[in-house]
Amino acid sequence: MTDQQLIYALALQHVPKIGATTAKKLINHCGSVEAVLKEKKSSLLKIDGIGLVTIQGLFDKNLLEEAAQELRFIKDNNIIAHYFTEDTYPERLKHCLDGPIVLFQSGNINIKQQRIISIVGARKITTSGIAFCEKLVEALSPFNPIIVSGFAYGTDITAHKAAVKHNLQTIGCLAHGLNQIYPKVHKKYVASIEDHGGFYTDFWSTDTFDRNNFLKRNRIIAGLSEATLVIESAEKGGSLVTADIANSYNREVFAVPGRTTDSQSIGCNNLIKFQKAHLLSNPLDVPYMLNWELESNKKPVIQQQLFVELSPDEKIICQFLRENNKELLDIIALRCEMPTYKLAGLLLNLELKGLVRPLPGKLFEII
Repeated sequence: MTDQQLIYALALQHVPKIGATTAKKLINHCGSVEAVLKEKKSSLLKIDGIGLVTIQGLFDKNLLEEAAQELRFIKDNNIIAHYFTEDTYPERLKHCLDGPIVLFQSGNINIKQQRIISIVGARKITTSGIAFCEKLVEALSPFNPIIVSGFAYGTDITAHKAAVKHNLQTIGCLAHGLNQIYPKVHKKYVASIEDHGGFYTDFWSTDTFDRNNFLKRNRIIAGLSEATLVIESAEKGGSLVTADIANSYNREVFAVPGRTTDSQSIGCNNLIKFQKAHLLSNPLDVPYMLNWELESNKKPVIQQQLFVELSPDEKIICQFLRENNKELLDIIALRCEMPTYKLAGLLLNLELKGLVRPLPGKLFEII
């Protein structure tokens, strides 16, 4: 894309009433982004669903000059701008109607890596949530995924730091332009993240920072990834919005369950309860559900709980599954001489302890 073409794309991106979906509709109708900016108002109004209020900003005399100024910022700061039809634009984000028409990048991101997951969760993450997140990234490191998050407090920065620790590529999706960092205390992590990936945003350097930007940012977090993993969440929160967006994109969603009395587990428990997310109790649930193949010379790192307390019935179930690898629920009930309603509860307990994994078709296997 030439500089002049990019100026047209930037200009269209920054028209106040035109979002990414409408911008793509206009480009498709007119043939190019340049043609949109040069089209007559009367012709644009003939497009289905396009009104005067929507396109009025296209005729702002300062639009192209402002875009040229932003291009100068991009060039002066070694920022890479990806247009939505280019090969360098993230492949999965191309399939999202509301994906930005121009995506800005800093750092050394190699998006050709196809194993990409987003890790999100509470900003006020608990110590157990931190431990699970770190264990999760460590266990997945042999599969070499890219770890995407929002560079915010709590779960986000925990995921980024864990990725860097295990030499994985990580991407921070920002809710502001690349001329600033929020929160400021995270500025110390910028260099290490850019060495192991980098940052994406669709906000200009001149955009005013606003809390509503986080909701817009969340669509990029969900759109980049094949799966979104929610570590912890209160009953309401941005991570639940990200999960909903991921579901709308037909992407997989996982949630870590918690006790019903824990406020930071309500959101995750609800995602599971209403079948909006897979239950994530063991890190290897992720590659199993996503059908990831492990490189032959690597082994996943799973830290089994060394001293898990089991009831006598749980010991019987585990011993049976060790001998039979995997089996149907009804067969387990029959062989272990337990009623099905009781067995279902025991299997759930074993799943939460990371010892048993459910499979499609009412099958269960030992981990």
